Amino acid sequence: MFGYLNAIKTRPGHREEVVAILLGAVEGLGEVGCRQYTVAVDPDDEVTIRVTEVWESEEAHRASLELPETKAAIARAMPLLSGEFETAATEVRGGLGL
Repeated sequence: MFGYLNAIKTRPGHREEVVAILLGAVEGLGEVGCRQYTVAVDPDDEVTIRVTEVWESEEAHRASLELPETKAAIARAMPLLSGEFETAATEVRGGLGL
């Protein structure tokens, strides 16, 4: 399995709006091989969103980027982001819920 650990920084005051966009775009991800998609925030950091993704393969992740819902969510979220991202690709070995 293929994974991503992401930290996304938003412009001040837009974190919850971006969270809603990310959570609203999950429909269809399961059909293209998403095994886990988790959106989380730190209550003491008003601009950072952490997204954990687990995919059946790297190809499945790439396919998700072609979904109309995903493209629309990215277009809506981009103006609300600061441009600061931390991303780490991982090789997922297993865990609870997988």
